[in-house]
Amino acid sequence: MKKLALLLLVFAFVLSCERRLSIIQGDSLPKVFPLSTAENIKTKYTDSGYLKSVLSSSKMMNYSNQPFPFYEFPEGINLTLLDKDKDSSKVFSNTAKIYNDTDIIDLRGNVVLITADSDSLFTEQLYYDQKREWLFTDFPVKFRTRNYITNGNGFDANQNFTNAQVLEVSGRIKIRD
Repeated sequence: MKKLALLLLVFAFVLSCERRLSIIQGDSLPKVFPLSTAENIKTKYTDSGYLKSVLSSSKMMNYSNQPFPFYEFPEGINLTLLDKDKDSSKVFSNTAKIYNDTDIIDLRGNVVLITADSDSLFTEQLYYDQKREWLFTDFPVKFRTRNYITNGNGFDANQNFTNAQVLEVSGRIKIRD
């Protein structure tokens, strides 16, 4: 009888250890599911009656049911940014998330930005703060203007690129006409 009780005690101990291990590894964490999913969307962001941006995507997933709500664009986006003069810049990325509480768009994967002056930025991640109308990253970037290609680790710019700078510049190449 004592052997059976000892065997049951060891068995219960092993089962409780396995359960704790699965909790630590995240197996028992609740799965996150979107509240809704939309296809072929086009959304416009306005502020004080002015059109600020237009976002298009083939798929949008709504996670506004989460503690830190967001929208996810797993198949990429096409974002058009409009300044006060109605000049537009375009941003493309493989994926994106918009965080509801901060109005920040997190663009990731082959991010390409083309300004109204045909300057272009290439990086793997770029943030766009819709409230402040500001773009920034601390990822490696390549910024190409009409005359130069500038490489660096980071980028900071206002929406109309009158105050744009590559951070931690690692090279600058003059382009011949």
